[in-house]
Amino acid sequence: MRNYIYKVVIFVLAIITVFEFTIGKHLNNLNQKINFFSTQEGRKELVTSLKKEIKKANEKENYLDEEERELLRNFIIKIKKELELNN
Repeated sequence: MRNYIYKVVIFVLAIITVFEFTIGKHLNNLNQKINFFSTQEGRKELVTSLKKEIKKANEKENYLDEEERELLRNFIIKIKKELELNN
């Protein structure tokens, strides 16, 4: 009986250790990011970052390269055809 209890205790400690070093770290990082964006300073920094990215995108002459344009064009044409068939 004593050996069974020792094995169970060692197994539980091993599971807790593995959890903390794998999933626990990821959960802590995610929790820190959520807490950062839930604060007023975090939201202000997010808005500032978005504004910078929008300004940078507005300065570009073309948003898409040739391959992306072709993909979107073909996709839109395909959607138009499908919508016309349903009418």
